[in-house]
Formats: sequence, structure tokens, C-alpha cells
Amino acid sequence: MSDPLDQLCINAVRFLSVDSIQQANSGHPGMPLGAAAMAYVLWTRWLKHNPRNPDWFDRDRFVLSAGHGSMLLYSLLHLTGYHLSLDDIKQFRQWGSKAPGHPERGHTPGVETTTGPLGQGLANAVGMAIAEAQLAARYNRPGFKVIDHATYALVSDGDLMEGVAAEAASLAGHLRLDKLICLYDDNRVTLAAGTDITFSEDRARRFEAYGWHTVPVADGNDLAAIDAALRAARAETARPSLILVRTHIGYGSPNKHDSFAAHGSPLGADEVRLTKQNLGWPTEPPFLIPEPALAHFREALARGERDEAAWNARMAVYAQAFPELAEELRRSLCGELPPDWDADIPIFPADVKGIATRVASGKVMNAIAPRLPALTGGSADLDPSTHTALEGFGDFHPPASPEDDTQGADRGGWSHAGRNLHFGVREHAMGAVVNGLAAHGATIPYGSTFLIFSDYMRPPIRLAALMGLHVVHVFTHDSIALGEDGPTHQPVEQLAALRAIPNLTVIRPGDANETAAAWRVALETRDRPVVLVLSRQNLSTLDRDCYAPADGLRRGAYVLSDASDGKPELILIASGSEVGLIVAAAERLQGEGVAVRLVSMPSWELFEAQSQAYRDSVLPPSVPVRLAVEAGVSQGWHRYVGDRGDVLCVDRFGASAPGPEMLREYGFSVENVCQWALALFEKTKERTHE
Repeated sequence: MSDPLDQLCINAVRFLSVDSIQQANSGHPGMPLGAAAMAYVLWTRWLKHNPRNPDWFDRDRFVLSAGHGSMLLYSLLHLTGYHLSLDDIKQFRQWGSKAPGHPERGHTPGVETTTGPLGQGLANAVGMAIAEAQLAARYNRPGFKVIDHATYALVSDGDLMEGVAAEAASLAGHLRLDKLICLYDDNRVTLAAGTDITFSEDRARRFEAYGWHTVPVADGNDLAAIDAALRAARAETARPSLILVRTHIGYGSPNKHDSFAAHGSPLGADEVRLTKQNLGWPTEPPFLIPEPALAHFREALARGERDEAAWNARMAVYAQAFPELAEELRRSLCGELPPDWDADIPIFPADVKGIATRVASGKVMNAIAPRLPALTGGSADLDPSTHTALEGFGDFHPPASPEDDTQGADRGGWSHAGRNLHFGVREHAMGAVVNGLAAHGATIPYGSTFLIFSDYMRPPIRLAALMGLHVVHVFTHDSIALGEDGPTHQPVEQLAALRAIPNLTVIRPGDANETAAAWRVALETRDRPVVLVLSRQNLSTLDRDCYAPADGLRRGAYVLSDASDGKPELILIASGSEVGLIVAAAERLQGEGVAVRLVSMPSWELFEAQSQAYRDSVLPPSVPVRLAVEAGVSQGWHRYVGDRGDVLCVDRFGASAPGPEMLREYGFSVENVCQWALALFEKTKERTHE
């Protein structure tokens, strides 16, 4: 590094990070010491951003996938002028700090996505790059590049070990996401040891096999080489890029250089002093930021304002030339739903035979899609089964080359403008990629698979809930009723597991019209992800002239029908496919003189959000005889049935048999529901007499 100012700036990043970690007595100093040079080159020479407006839409996205190196990002944010003060930096990892242990979207200005669980950030970056390519293909016109930005990710050895990264990188290479650039902090050390004991493949050749452009940089402190590698990556127009930068964890630390001891623990006061001396940095005071370094970093403010102003001017001219497209884009950028977006959602007629809620969902989606251009997504190779393809809106794939013009002809050809995403058999990546789409903005993404495989997606679902991302998950084949595929494919504990995640709304509609209501809720809910849980088998479509309107789903639970005098002796509660079962059972019980209230409870979370008065109106404390019926584990239901109630459930694994036979053998029949209900009723009467 021949330029003294460059050296000063890089060391400012290093020691702002080291001092914060040391003061907190917690954190990961090794990566900021080793990766500061490459981050400096990216942030001062290539990254398009405006620190005064972190949400400016046409900014480049930067994802610190190696989230344990959070102080590297916080240092860069502070130095370039984001609303993250030096006092915030000094409160690293403390209660209420804007600088938490790992980066958190929505908590720290300039953080694009919550990272820390390794591999997730890389997959989020793939989603961001997909969003940019899709929006550019839809809205850009000759002479008007209104969507034109890159996605950068800084990834670690640990990121590249994780399976989600392999899934996402494979998908990115196939899709030729040329504006995705990953800087690989190739320091060959993890938390417990060197990578030589676990990670020996040729990473460059592996990514080349995925379809990536790769550029090696032999010295992580060679600024010219890093700059040239970034220039080559930006010039690449057919592939994503991986820049393999050979760095040294704990760079400059006399006793912890290239050691796992620098990974996850503060250096210690003596080692901090020695490292500063070794790199020519004053040992006192801590948190030193030389004025020339700060002035150089803060040049980002003027650049960012110029770049955003130029984009705003371009958008103004674009709005005059293409007013309808511009208004559509504006709504998407603001997260607004278009007027009458739900005008074409069908009302399903009463039908005893009915349809599967997965089929009803597909009909609803295709009624919405023409009016809601932000809706985009797909499945993990299952759209014929999950019914999640958007008909007539094309597939997201690279533009065709002459030799593959015939490929995909049966699906409308290849195009980055296509709204149907094909994730392949990659559920974990799908969850993380749709998070990236949502975090990018201007899209409402969905992902779909069978409910059983939501287990593969739990980490990104949890992170979506943590970030409050507007993502819709469509999970079908929701119970033992799927039948012959057997217990490996029959979900029993998955509903309870999803309901356990804070800030996640789970909805299991009971018929086609509840499914339509569920989609309305899912698309109107902007502050959290929503899970729709749908049936494989047909479910009767209730006659809403006889039963309460399906819009009651909005409140999580509602009274479908009540005792003739409004004074029920027994409450039957169900979600999803079991709603039709309790409807049939109620007819028989009423014939035997039992006053029954039927409650459809498609969403615990929506119900818990209601007032206590409303909840008591649906489940009156004065009616203790309650039976909940759901083809899943009983966990959690006892809060709704109370001490005198019971749950007809599946607290064991399934088996391989036709769906109707499975339900019968597991007790989901009208006869068994009536038997359980009458037994509860009689038991309560006995207690009353006592």
C-alpha cells in the first residue's frame, strides 16, 4: 500500500473495530483486521450508496454474510457518514446499542439483511440480485436504466461450508446473475481450527463448476489487485463473480496472526497494544479516527447525494415518457397494493365435494397476479403439486442465446422479466433467497413446498420473522391425509413448530373461501412473514348462507355456527381440513340434543391479536366443554380447550396408506369426533352433579 492515506484509512477501520471489541470484551476481531483492505477498496471506489439516505432504491446492496465480523461493517457505516455515531460504536454489543453482536436489518442504518447464521447472507444476496435483474427487465427501457445496481457480499470460509450457500451459489450460476459479486475472505481459519482439518476442496474450481466467474487475489492487502478484480467482476456480463482474496485472520497481531484465537475473542489489552505498534498506529487514545481518514471516507456523502440526485432526475424524465410503468414502479417501491388488487378473487360456490385448498390457492393467486405485478415466486420443483405457477407471466431465466432458443419454449421462453422462479430441489436456499427478494424491496415474494419440508427452511423463516420481511410461504400437503407417501412426508409437528416462531403468522384455511381470505391477509400483512398451510385432498366448500362469512378468518378464529338459542353446551374447534369434519359431527350431535358451537380457528396468531372481549365472545369462559380437532400434534391447543376440554390430534408419526384410510385409523371420523365430544359432555355433567 504505497499511498499513506489508504494505509491510514484501512488501519482506522481495523482499530475502530478492535477497540470496540476490546471494550465490549466480546466479539470477533480477526476478520476486521484481515478483511479491512478489501472492504476499504469496495466502499471507497466501487460501492454506490448514499449514507444520508440508506433506503435510496438504486443503491448497490452490500451484505456482510460473515456476520460475526459485524464491527467491520459498523466501522464502515460510521466512517462513511451513516447515522451510527461513535458513541453507538463504543456501545458495541450492549443493551439498546445500534451496534448489536451481529448485523440486524431495521436496527442499524445501512444494514441490508440480518446475518450471523452462516451462508444465509450469501443466499440473501442471490435473492437481491434476482430482484434487481427482474425489476430491470420489467421497467428499464432504451435510454432509461432506472434499475441498475449491483449486489456485493463479503463471505467467509464458514459461509462457503454451509449447505445453504452451495444451494444458492448453484442457483445463481444457473441464472447467470452477473451483477452479483462475492468477495471471499479466504483466511483459511474458522472458530475452532484451521480449515485444513475440514475444508480442502478447490473453491475456485467448485464455483466455476456452478457457472461463476472467479478471480484470485494473492494478497489481501494488495489494493491494486483487489481493485482490478472488482473491475473484472463488474465487466463480466454473463456470470456472477467470486473474488478469492487471500487474507490473514488477525492481521498484524504478533501472537494471533493466522490463528483461530483471533476469531471469536477479543485480542486482550496487551495484544491490542502490540498490534497497534506493529501496524504503526498510536496505542492511545482508543477509538482514534484521524481527520484525514475521516474526511476521505466522508467523501461518500457527496458522491451518494450526486448519484441519488441523478437517479431522481432520470426517474422524473422516465415518468413523463412511461407514466403507467412509473406509477406501477412507484407503488411497488412504496409497498403499496394497487387499487382493486383483489377485485378478481373468486367467490367459491358451496360444494360438498369441494376442492383442495392448494387448488383454491392457485386460483386465487392467478386472479391476483395480473393486478399485482410485485407478486413473484415459485416452488422447490413442486409447482404442479403446490399450484403456485403464475400462468402467462413467464419464467425467470437468463435471456436465450442462439443455441438454446428452443429451451423452455413450452413455458414461454427464457427471460429475466419472468415472475415464476424455479428454485430446484433447494428448500433451504429458497427460504433465504425469498428473504433477499423481500429485503431488496419492490417485490412481494413467495416460496412453496410441502409442509414437511418447512423443516429445511426453518432458519430463513425464523430470520424473516426476526427482520419483519413481507414473505409468503405456501406449504401444501399439510397432514397425514396426504396418504401413501408415508411418515417421511406426513407432517405432524410442523404446525406447532411454525407457531412457536415469534412474529410469524400461520394460517390454515378450512375451505376455498377461507383460502381466498387468507391470501388477502397475507398480502396486506407487510410487517412479518405469513405461512399458508394447505390441503392436498378436497375439502367441502361451506355454504356461507348457512355458516358465517369466511372473512372471519381475519380475526384468527370465528363462530361458524351456534346453538339455536345462542347458549352452547359444547364448543368444537378446528383448523384447516378438520373444519369440515366438525361441521359434519355437529349435525349429528345436534340431532342428539347437544347444543353445539362451531369455531373455525385458522390462525392462532391472528386470534391472539384480538381483544380479550372478542376472544371471550368466540370461546366463552362459561362454556368449559371444548374439543379441538387438528391433524397435528396437540402442543399448544390446551390454552384454548382449558382443563375440561380435550384435543383430538396426532401425537405420533404417520404411516403409509391411502389418505381416507389414514384419517379413519387415526380417529378423524365423524363417529370418533362425536364419541369424544359426548364423553367430554357427560364427564362435565357428572362433575356438575357432584
